Amino acid sequence: MNLVKRYSLSCGERNGGSLTGMALASSSARAWIGTIVFLLLAPGVVAGLIPWLISGWRWHDWRGAAWIVVPAAWTAITIGVAFLLHAFALFALHRGTPAPVAPTETLVVTGVYRFVRNPMYLAVLTTILGQALLFGSWWLVLYALTVLAAVVAFVKGYEEPTLTRTYGEQYLEYRRNVPGWRPRLTPWRTRSTR
Repeated sequence: MNLVKRYSLSCGERNGGSLTGMALASSSARAWIGTIVFLLLAPGVVAGLIPWLISGWRWHDWRGAAWIVVPAAWTAITIGVAFLLHAFALFALHRGTPAPVAPTETLVVTGVYRFVRNPMYLAVLTTILGQALLFGSWWLVLYALTVLAAVVAFVKGYEEPTLTRTYGEQYLEYRRNVPGWRPRLTPWRTRSTR
């Protein structure tokens, strides 16, 4: 049993079965700090530092096509970053982090997760591909394909089996109803929200 859970249970037992405001605030603060640190370490490196090392963030001269290519690239980067931040915030709001070492206690099936199971990975790939377009870098396209292969292997080999063991039928129902890589057009509603 993790420290937060033990502390929460002991506070709950001392206070007639309810958590104190201090325990909830502490748990929430740890979740936000952990989420921000993981955001900087994982996607920050994969979608920021490594693309910079590959491309030097030198803009490509698109000449006459710049009026369409540059806005398209910035749109992809902006959408990728916005969805990434939204997905990360949902983990903190559920008092956990996306990091496997500090997960949420409940399965996150709100927000963008109602449309697709892997929004963070898709957001990172969109950000990398937006940079590939902006910088005119085939090396970044190759890097994005490498990241995709690594992410799919991680999802299939670790994440999905772990979520199945942890959340059981709840995750299996979610998996049956929400695609992993191609977003739904309408948000999925759990049985409790229908």
